[in-house]
Amino acid sequence: MAGQPRRSGLRNPERAVRGLGAGTLSLEALVLLLAIQPIRVVGGDLGGAAIGAVVALAVAAVVLAGMMRRPWAWNAGTVLQGLLLLGGLLHWSLLGLGIIFALVWAYALHVRRVILG
Repeated sequence: MAGQPRRSGLRNPERAVRGLGAGTLSLEALVLLLAIQPIRVVGGDLGGAAIGAVVALAVAAVVLAGMMRRPWAWNAGTVLQGLLLLGGLLHWSLLGLGIIFALVWAYALHVRRVILG
C-alpha cells in the first residue's frame, strides 16, 4: 500500500479540479465587471483604457473558464493573475483585486496538486 498513490475519494478528480478552476475564473470575471462602477465612483480616475483592460481581463477569464479541459489553461490562468496584478499600474484597486485573486488562484493550484498528485 505504501507504493500506491492516495485516492481523493472523488468519483472524477480531474473533473472536480476543472470545476474548481472554472468556478474561480468565473467568479473573478464577475467581480471584475461589477467592480468597474464602484471604482469609478469611489476610487477616482478610471479612464477608458483602464475600463477596457478590466473588461478584457474579464472576457479572458470567462474564455479560460470554458477551456479548463486544456492542459495549458492552468498556466494561462496564472498569467491572467499576473496581468491583473499589473492592472494595479492603471488603478490601485486593481492591484488589490489582483492580490486577492492571485491568492485564491494559488489555493486552487494547491488543491489541484493535492488531489491529482
